[in-house]
Amino acid sequence: MHAAVKIIIGLIFILIGLGIYVDSVYPLSGTVGVFGVNALDSLVTVLAGVIPILLILLGLFIVWLEADELKTAKEFEEPVEEKPEKK
Repeated sequence: MHAAVKIIIGLIFILIGLGIYVDSVYPLSGTVGVFGVNALDSLVTVLAGVIPILLILLGLFIVWLEADELKTAKEFEEPVEEKPEKK
């Protein structure tokens, strides 16, 4: 597919997603959105569940990265003993 077609498809997806959230804020039919689900409340629920997990994973990544950095720095600080050449 051409890149322009992919961009247009992506924009259509964005507009559909925004339409679902706008419908949950300003419902077109009754008090609940078209799908019978308040999408904004669902988004808040998902974010409330995902953010702690992402923070844990980010923390683990930072600890792993810095531990590896300290390990590498320690290896460079140690003097390397040269072996005498045999003749």
